[in-house]
This record gives sequence, C-alpha cells and structure tokens, in this order.
Amino acid sequence: MAPPGHHEAPGRVVNDVSFDFAGSRVLVTGGTSGIGHAIASAFAGAGANVTITGTRATPEDYDLDLSRFAFHSVQMTDPHAIDSLIAGIDAVDILVNNAGATLPGGRDEWQPDVFAEAVQLNLLGAMRLTTGLRPALAASRLAGGASVVSITSMTAYRANTIVPGYGAAKTALLSLTRNLAVAWAADGVRVNAVAAGVIDTPMTAPMAALSEIHEAELAHIPMGRLGEPGEVADAVLYLSSRAARYVTGTVLAVDGGYLAL
Repeated sequence: MAPPGHHEAPGRVVNDVSFDFAGSRVLVTGGTSGIGHAIASAFAGAGANVTITGTRATPEDYDLDLSRFAFHSVQMTDPHAIDSLIAGIDAVDILVNNAGATLPGGRDEWQPDVFAEAVQLNLLGAMRLTTGLRPALAASRLAGGASVVSITSMTAYRANTIVPGYGAAKTALLSLTRNLAVAWAADGVRVNAVAAGVIDTPMTAPMAALSEIHEAELAHIPMGRLGEPGEVADAVLYLSSRAARYVTGTVLAVDGGYLAL
C-alpha cells in the first residue's frame, strides 16, 4: 500500500481500490465480450473462480482468449438450456446477469414476435436463471452474503424507439431486482443492479458510423465521453463485495452523468 499522500505522477494522487475474491465462485452470463468479459476478467483478476456463458459452441470459437474461465454454451432464449446450466451448478456465490442484446437477429423490435424474443433474451432468461440458482446462492458463505448483480441500461429510464423490447426488458429488470432483494433478504442473498450508460463495446460500435446519433449521445453525457467496460466492472465488484454488505435492492448508475440531464 502506498503511503498517505503518495503521488503516482506529479499532481496525481493514487486513489486505487482493489478487491479480494479469492475462492469465491462467480457466474457471468454473456462473458465473452464487452461488459461481460470485463466483469469476468475483473473477478478472475481478484482471485475468483469464474464461469462464463456464451452463445457459441466452444470458447475456441471466440477471438478473445477465454482460457482463464470455465465456459458453458447457453442460449438465454432457450429455457431448457438454462435449466441444464442450473442443474450443473451446485455452488455459486455471485451471479452477474449480463447476457443480452438488441434487435435479435437484426430484426425490428416493433414486430410483436421480435419484441417477445427481446424480452425473453434480456429479462425472462435472467429471471429463470436467477430463481433457479436460489438454493445455491442461499448456501453461500461469502463474507457480506451471496450477491446477484444484473446489468440494465439507460433504456430503462429514457425512451429509445429503436429498441422497445430491449427497453421494456431492462425496465422490468429494475423491478425484478427490487422484488428479489426483498424476497431473498432473509436468505442472506443481496440483489442489486448496475445501470450502464453508453459504454464502448461491440454492441454500441455501430453507433460510431451514425454521426448524428453518436453526437447526440455524447451531448447527453456531462463527462463528454463513452464509458469503458472496466468502469462497469468496478461497480459490479463493489456491489458483490463485503464493502456493500448493507446494500441491496439498489441500482447504481455508471453513466457519466447521463441520467442527470
């Protein structure tokens, strides 16, 4: 630990925080890219045993090196696949519901069937997995209690007419978070969410080619930049740690001030 007042560089005071999750068992859905990969990597770097899910058959099917994680191929729109994943997990301390996507198959979410698929992918799959893992979470001996953290978005607060199904699912995820927090408090399981702002990930990358949309989003962010996946990961680790042992049923916005405007 650096001594008080230690400076990393002239005029810059070191202000880092580190977490120790050694021995804890973590499941991150959608951990193969973007925010999910950053979260999984942060937990692994803090000593956790991390399992991730992805939609491809094997970890070798991805460009990223996923060798530090256990891997399960799961489509979050497939209840049977989710049930199979649950059946194979006998112990878990931290669940991160991150898997999700907009415009399933590139289709229009204003079409009722596509809207329903977006809700299945971004809400119902997470609900099924979370409730199915309740016994395993309740059996956790993690300091501060077992933890569920769901990743929601700014579409839970503001209209986005391009992805109404995604927005509806992310809004409902906030309500689910609060209800689970109340229902599971006696089990020693804390349930929170992180509302991610506009984060620089493969999902938001197409926005860069649409200058009008890109500039409008930047104009709505007081900090004047897109967020980084690691900044969301930091919030997830905090909410999962003993430092947040009295925090449940809350939503932490990591948005550069997006919701303040």
